Amino acid sequence: MNKILTLLLVLASLVSCQKKEPKSLSVASPKGTNSIEFFLSENGNPLYVVNHNNKTVIDSSLIGFDFKNQKSLNGNLGIINSTTTTVDETWEMPWGEQKEVVNQYNELKVELEETQAPNRKFNIYFRAYDDGVGFRYEFLPQQGVDSVAIMDENTQFQLTEDYTAWWIPGDWDIYEHRYNTSLVSEIDAISKRNHPDLAQTYIPENAVNTPVTLRNKDGLHLSFHEANLTNYAGMTLKVDNTSLLLTSELVGSDRLGHKVKRALPFKTPWRTVQIADKATELIESKLIVNLNEPNKLGSVDWFEPKKYVGIWWEMHLGKSTWDYAGSQDMNTFTEDAKPTGKHGATTENTKRYIDFAAKNNIKGILVEGWNTGWEHWIGFEDREGVFDFVTPYPDYDLEGLNKYAKENGVELIMHHETSAAPRTYEQQLDTAYQLMNQLGIHSVKTGYVGKIIPKGEYHHGQWMVNHYRKVLETAAKYNIAINAHEPIKATGIRRTYPNAISREGLRGQEFNAWSADGGNPAEHLPIVAFTRMLAGPIDFTPGVFDIELPTKENNRVSTTIAQQLALYVVIYSPVQMACDLPENYENQPAFQFIRDVGVDWDRTEVLNGEVGDYVTIARKEHGTGNWFVGGITDENARELTVDFDFLDETSSYKAIIYKDAESANFRTDPTAIDIENIEVNKNSILNIKLAEGGGFAISLLKENE
Repeated sequence: MNKILTLLLVLASLVSCQKKEPKSLSVASPKGTNSIEFFLSENGNPLYVVNHNNKTVIDSSLIGFDFKNQKSLNGNLGIINSTTTTVDETWEMPWGEQKEVVNQYNELKVELEETQAPNRKFNIYFRAYDDGVGFRYEFLPQQGVDSVAIMDENTQFQLTEDYTAWWIPGDWDIYEHRYNTSLVSEIDAISKRNHPDLAQTYIPENAVNTPVTLRNKDGLHLSFHEANLTNYAGMTLKVDNTSLLLTSELVGSDRLGHKVKRALPFKTPWRTVQIADKATELIESKLIVNLNEPNKLGSVDWFEPKKYVGIWWEMHLGKSTWDYAGSQDMNTFTEDAKPTGKHGATTENTKRYIDFAAKNNIKGILVEGWNTGWEHWIGFEDREGVFDFVTPYPDYDLEGLNKYAKENGVELIMHHETSAAPRTYEQQLDTAYQLMNQLGIHSVKTGYVGKIIPKGEYHHGQWMVNHYRKVLETAAKYNIAINAHEPIKATGIRRTYPNAISREGLRGQEFNAWSADGGNPAEHLPIVAFTRMLAGPIDFTPGVFDIELPTKENNRVSTTIAQQLALYVVIYSPVQMACDLPENYENQPAFQFIRDVGVDWDRTEVLNGEVGDYVTIARKEHGTGNWFVGGITDENARELTVDFDFLDETSSYKAIIYKDAESANFRTDPTAIDIENIEVNKNSILNIKLAEGGGFAISLLKENE
């Protein structure tokens, strides 16, 4: 009996040893909408395919890495194990586009090992959501190796057809380019080098920055990006115009000679593809935040979403300057200018803005140019040590103004321009944030204008990614929220660190005041809503009422006033600026919408939209039950329909409608606006005409249950 049992065990063992590894593995989203197939080529190269509704949208695409002082990881791999996991959870945003977020996915973990020496082990995690897919890599410990230096990450995305793309070039330093619309086969990023309006640009090859959004002839939309960018270089996507192949290209470091260096073990950021049958579904997707870790900070009730005014736009208009000597603004900058007495950040001027904010239900005031150093902040090679983040200019009473603001129900928002000298900023972080904490100032706008010091580093490389994170983590210790300008891209880290409240990372409102090409085109924001906004909140600074600007002859804001109002709903941020000069809002009935509109939301509904053409969004204000609606269009006039079926079943609402007047046109009559009051409920439907470059905004004030 024992001999028989022994023989059976041996046979079972032999069968187990001869068991072949699977040829392919797959995982599908909870509803089966999207699926990912993983397999190895004959020579052991890892590949994946993405399907949407049983149609291939990403065809066989290779995965691989090149290292410094190690052979590449791109073949001779075998599958040693795989596991699947299902997650279905709901988590709450402390602030955001909605209160609750559903996080529902199926995950496939593939464990790989080289079949030849040095037999490195390597894992890939694939997550399938109904709104897209994400995957990331895990590098495991290696005997005798404590770290790896990545020279290239070779993640491919093989398109199956020639999509229309909305893209900006893969600049390693800045995202402030105009969006381009072309077929993938016609993307030409190289032609965007040496932009005259940008303080720093580096576009090494034909690549695009992410998010980049694509649409095919059948209306299927793909948006490529990344999530949880932590201790890693930002990713651009190289474009092969002939094969329609997109390949990851990490931002490098000329100084250090590699793209990424990490201690083992570690996981990379997620590579993401949002997939939508309609453009509106892209905005509704929460794929990017869901691929980040849960909140590490706990309660952030010390931060209050708010509207703010500020001493900022007047510098861009050339009315005042950042520096005490009054020599520098965006229209008169020169290294040897004589003092003009135009300093903007004075005690008297700040009090004027505080008084305006207090009178108009605006809770914040940003003051740029308050601290010493602005005389040498740009145009100089040696910018280390230029800025002092605790010492105000002689004409700015920081403590007195902080007290005055609080007495009037307004909070100062600090401003820290680093002039792209992050080491100087890091040396002062604790001192600067201690001062803010003592004064009860809970948010700061940071800036990084210029080429990064030390030379050879770029805004979007690993070294700067780590700097931005250090700022965020240090700020959290002092109950401070960060609104970053000239930032690293948003990748959903606001879920993990909810003190990451907003960031620029696009061509903002200020370009309308002084850019050489006359400002942002009318299609700009209808593109932004479906590209950059998919990454996270945007500090775009809306609210210009003086549309025909008194700056350069050809510069203007290519919207109507009605669209400027709509942007408070369409372009999401928990901090929204009323950016124009206080005097331009006086005696303007349309300013009532800015007084009323919310900044923190319980629910968001995207009512309609097409990339680059138009979009309408409705948001329910947190805590009040009021709704606000915003709709914008490009250079084409159009009529949009608002179906109010998103409203509460048993309530009626007073609707205040701000819309383009009959004569409105962003070129010839941008300030023409009509304001109408009606009653609406869940069954109401409204048709609204939008002028060229126009829009509409609606306040829906809840009346009864």
